Amino acid sequence: MNFRFAHNNFNVTDLQTSLDFYREALGLVEVRRKEASDGSFILVFLGDGSSKHQLELTWLKNWEKGTYNLGDNEFHLAFETDDLEGARAKHREMGCICYENKQMGIYFIVDPDGYWLEIVPSKH
Repeated sequence: MNFRFAHNNFNVTDLQTSLDFYREALGLVEVRRKEASDGSFILVFLGDGSSKHQLELTWLKNWEKGTYNLGDNEFHLAFETDDLEGARAKHREMGCICYENKQMGIYFIVDPDGYWLEIVPSKH
């Protein structure tokens, strides 16, 4: 019996804002979408064009609590880049860097709903 990663899910409050952010910040594009027949939710799966792993964004029509409780935000997704300094400059310009660990050579960006995304250099 084998198990493979398929996707991670983030719930979002403004689907279009999140789609725009993930496209601009990380180059993720919509792979597929599922909409409830009653309009109660929309699932959008994003891909990076090179791996099978996807990020599922879930929008819930009747979410009345405003933001999502992310706890201490100790969980995160990590993305590799072959141009760490170029990525850092882009994310600095976007104003989405929330934490830098220069000693480890990594940094984090934050999405519109407060989820942290780790940016690490590609391992060559």
